[in-house]
Amino acid sequence: MPTSRATTVDLTSHAAFSGNLRLLAERGEPKRYAKGVILIQEGDQGDMIYIIVEGRLRAYTSSADDEREFHYGTFGPGEYVGEMGLDGGRRSANVITLEPSLCVKVGRPTLERFIADHPGFAFELLGKVIGRARSATQQAQMLALENVYGRLRWLLESQAVLRPDGVRVVERRLTHLEIASRLGCSREMVSRVMKEVERRGLVHETARGLVLNSELPRDL
Repeated sequence: MPTSRATTVDLTSHAAFSGNLRLLAERGEPKRYAKGVILIQEGDQGDMIYIIVEGRLRAYTSSADDEREFHYGTFGPGEYVGEMGLDGGRRSANVITLEPSLCVKVGRPTLERFIADHPGFAFELLGKVIGRARSATQQAQMLALENVYGRLRWLLESQAVLRPDGVRVVERRLTHLEIASRLGCSREMVSRVMKEVERRGLVHETARGLVLNSELPRDL
């Protein structure tokens, strides 16, 4: 069974697209991918970016034995991945589809022509690279300076959404394995810390997601 197939898409119907990114996507090649397809392989060379129209992608790096992972981020419609390979160097991370996804592939020659026509997009692209580099730096600092609870606190606070009723909720359910890959620790350690956080009444599970009952303390 093929993992991808050519398709066509009307980008005007996707609210996540606007301005220069919509115009760039219209010059690329749209393809649909099944869940679990690796679009970018760490260590490979490539100059293709993937603009996400539908679905979700995850960027991560893994150890040589694939037993440990470091999570860089999850990306959805209106975002793109692969920009770090535009310098011609080797890919710095893996990117995999978390669900069936529709992406638009744009190669460097197409991107260069687009920037010549729309020079303002170069600053958008630079801003994206800087933002992701800053996020990676913050994650590295968190991993180096915080214990497991401190890392978990950072993750939950960063993922929480303030609802109109004033309740903060982590709406997308994260498995303990996924949390462990983000925090650089074992799943067993995550389970122990989560049990303690729940025992103290700091969070609780609901149908809407994980509710943060109050501002999480600096230390348990």
